[in-house]
Amino acid sequence: MKTPTSPPDFSASSRRDFLRRLSLGVGAGLVGLPMLADAFVATPEAEYGLASLAALQAGRKLGVALVGLGGYSSGQLAPALQQTQLCRLTGIVTGTPEKAQKWKQQYNIPDKNIYNYQNFDSIKDNPDIDIVYVVLPNALHAEFVERAARAGKHVICEKPMATSVEDCRRMIEACKKAGKKLSIGYRLHFDPYNLAAMRIGQNQQYGPVKKLIGENGFTMGNNRPWRIQKKLSGGGPLMDMGIYCVQGVIYTKGQLPVSVTAKYPPKQRPQQFNEVEEAINWQFQFADGSVADCRTSYVENVGRLRMEAANGWLELQPAYAYNGLKGETSKGPLPNMPARDVSQQALQMDDFADCILNNKPTRVPGEMGLRDVQLLKAIYQAADSGQKVSTKDVVAVLDKVGAR
Repeated sequence: MKTPTSPPDFSASSRRDFLRRLSLGVGAGLVGLPMLADAFVATPEAEYGLASLAALQAGRKLGVALVGLGGYSSGQLAPALQQTQLCRLTGIVTGTPEKAQKWKQQYNIPDKNIYNYQNFDSIKDNPDIDIVYVVLPNALHAEFVERAARAGKHVICEKPMATSVEDCRRMIEACKKAGKKLSIGYRLHFDPYNLAAMRIGQNQQYGPVKKLIGENGFTMGNNRPWRIQKKLSGGGPLMDMGIYCVQGVIYTKGQLPVSVTAKYPPKQRPQQFNEVEEAINWQFQFADGSVADCRTSYVENVGRLRMEAANGWLELQPAYAYNGLKGETSKGPLPNMPARDVSQQALQMDDFADCILNNKPTRVPGEMGLRDVQLLKAIYQAADSGQKVSTKDVVAVLDKVGAR
């Protein structure tokens, strides 16, 4: 069976060298970044590894437990797990007994695989669960990733990875100490449209990239969800929606920015967004003089990724949605796009299962999540200070993380 999104095949023996080169490429600014780009761009014709093919033939699937049964778990992840080839939904973790009962009936989950946040650690004794997927408010990611690692489970953590750089470091170390894999829920690394943007931009098919535009936001209602409670979210739309723009411009360009400037537009609803920003605009500057103009908002519906190069352009709009993505270029529609929507989440989880079965590094590791949290913090620093902030050393910590 083929998958359009398998990463390059790194053997177990090359993992340490891969991480060392990753750390050097990121920590040293632009040195080695073509390697970084190649490491996370899929090979369209790649196949599942032998262990995964054997698992498919044997009907074996890795068990996944969802931690947190909010809208993303119920609306996207659980349905996607019904489409995966290498995974299956075997467990849930929730603090709401009514949800537990509903999910038990809907997905035929046995009582022994249903946990709450207090008895979660006993998941270590459950052989039905191989992967724990943390889908909680941002501030709780670190705690449950660490607990899952100590329980001997591989982990997927939703984005943003955490609300602080320190938490990201602890999460990475916890999984390494346990000998378990950690992946961040960057589903668009498995989406055909965004993969096409990566290939066209990083391979300079239209010449050197001169400018990028990343815009993502939605109009929030008048309620106060956890996303605008700073203690739980760590920030406003930048943490929630803007991270897609950070990701998009970097994986399209294939380089990291060297500096950033940013500002907060005036608030339209200051009473509602009294703890976090309502919107934020920023510009990344790259070493070659190109720029990425980005914005995110909770009071505007927008979702665009655009690349302007020397000899042409590419635009995705919608760019970051779960489905219905569209892409155009100066040469016409994006070629070879699927005739119908694919489940980004199903591809994402199957790819992680393949990495586990074949002992390969995930293309969206914790180190990438750490990098992005550092960039988010740099954007906030630039907006708060009104000054340009250098990002040349924003991921220098990877020198230490990747060398182990």
